[in-house]
Amino acid sequence: MSVLFAIILFSLLIFVHELGHFVAAKLSGVQVNEFSMFMGPALWSRQIGETLYSVRLIPIGGYCAMEGEDGGSDNPRSFDKAAWWKRLIILVAGAAVNFLVGVLLMVVIYLPVKQEIAPVISSFEPFCTINGPEGLQVGDRIVELDGEKIYVQSDFSMLLQLNPGEVHDLVVEREGKRVALPDFQMVKHTVTGEDGVTRQLYGMNFTIEELNLPGRLRYAWNQSLDTVRLVRLSLQMLVRGQAGLKDMSGPVGIVQQMSVVADSSPTKLDALLNLLYFGGFIAINLAVMNLLPIPALDGGRVVCLLITTAVEAVTRKKINPKYEGYLHSAGMIALLGLMALIMFKDIFVLFKG
Repeated sequence: MSVLFAIILFSLLIFVHELGHFVAAKLSGVQVNEFSMFMGPALWSRQIGETLYSVRLIPIGGYCAMEGEDGGSDNPRSFDKAAWWKRLIILVAGAAVNFLVGVLLMVVIYLPVKQEIAPVISSFEPFCTINGPEGLQVGDRIVELDGEKIYVQSDFSMLLQLNPGEVHDLVVEREGKRVALPDFQMVKHTVTGEDGVTRQLYGMNFTIEELNLPGRLRYAWNQSLDTVRLVRLSLQMLVRGQAGLKDMSGPVGIVQQMSVVADSSPTKLDALLNLLYFGGFIAINLAVMNLLPIPALDGGRVVCLLITTAVEAVTRKKINPKYEGYLHSAGMIALLGLMALIMFKDIFVLFKG
């Protein structure tokens, strides 16, 4: 079930991404020569007007081939002849649709939710030493931790794990006002529960809040924003060396994780909701990653578009598009190499396990 779901999911995300480019190009008056699902030899194709619609053999990727996308076309309706702001909209449309799909999936997942654990302190355990007039108080809503916004309560524990130590910068909302608590001391205490399990706890308990329809929509939106932030934090960890190739996953690794989550779900409904969450998480991840300023990605094309537009406006000279083409070709080769490396790593881990 999870493998089939993953195939459908990736196919859907590819389709809607390219559909975003396609619709934006059509609305901008840019000629689209081909709109293809997947890559390789064509299994089915049909010419409708100026556009060839096709489904191809290899279930990877897809494309929306626009006239003059790489420059050098005399067609007045080519991509390179369109106004720069139209080209910008076309380039970001794919990622925008992926993000929208991710948010919609989050809404579907969280619409049935009737309660949430809010980042609002309801009480303190007797061993807790951080409450009091100068510290945290019952009713405080934690809104920031070490400069990062708290979207949902789980952010609090996640950010504390990423920033180990006993001193943190907190911002809380107290009686409608923001209160900053810089260099705030937070100490864990060893506690043995009734089940005999020993845990490290700060001693704060959080409030359970009832959710109406607007509250559920807000909760889904906050989960979406939290996912965007997780992408940024992951990239920061890669840059800082806190994470490496072993922590990265491609389609093979993602399918394996989805299988584990589905198999460990107590009911079929829970399995479906967990898989849908994976879908929303991946959709939002793809949207953010696709807009990174890396050659061959839409984000890299956006950066090149903005730079060339600014340079041409100042110099009144057109930059030869072949140089940008070389840059994106090199970027594509590097990305395909990285994807192959991650795929082989995932396959090795799969068979090793």
